[in-house]
Amino acid sequence: MCGRYVITNAVTKTAKIVKKSINVDDGENYNAYPEQKLPVIRNYSNGRALESLKWGIVPGWAKKNNIKALINARLETVDTKPSFKNLIKKSRCVVVANGFYEWQRSEKNKMPYYVYRKDNKVLYLAGIHQNNQFCLITEEASNHFKSIHIRQPVILNEDNIKPYLNILNNGAMFLKNRKKIELDFYLISKDVNRPSNNSKSLIQKI
Repeated sequence: MCGRYVITNAVTKTAKIVKKSINVDDGENYNAYPEQKLPVIRNYSNGRALESLKWGIVPGWAKKNNIKALINARLETVDTKPSFKNLIKKSRCVVVANGFYEWQRSEKNKMPYYVYRKDNKVLYLAGIHQNNQFCLITEEASNHFKSIHIRQPVILNEDNIKPYLNILNNGAMFLKNRKKIELDFYLISKDVNRPSNNSKSLIQKI
């Protein structure tokens, strides 16, 4: 699962891979959480654009207030679940991030960790979108990361963005067959637990 992440200067980070940026703040968000509008790359006939979409998809079939917004979709079932199967075919997106937060659970405690690419490159997270809302796709955690959590976001290399967003390709199959990316992580303060806390100090190693 992924329910919190970091994104700073998304417009600058994506300037060379999108044609334009539409109403996206190039600021810093050290505690991005569901329901916020966040930077997402979408594909159009005339090129890619960076836009702000709301994190969490409410399925079209859901009655008002009958279901919580869905923030994650499992790669293993994204092409068969009624809420997602049409979106992975036709409505894909890529979410831009520096890193994400995950909590290691024990019997009595939950300890937060900051997770990032081992090579310190930008994280491009595979997603799907609907009605200006988006959802992150997750998969089984790598062996290295399983000590923290059993799930992790599906992470793309920059050269994966074009083929993933091309709806002529089978999106789920492409993600399952892509080359996996190495992650690293370290323990951080529990200050991240409160969504209203939002500063660079959240990613300071302790």
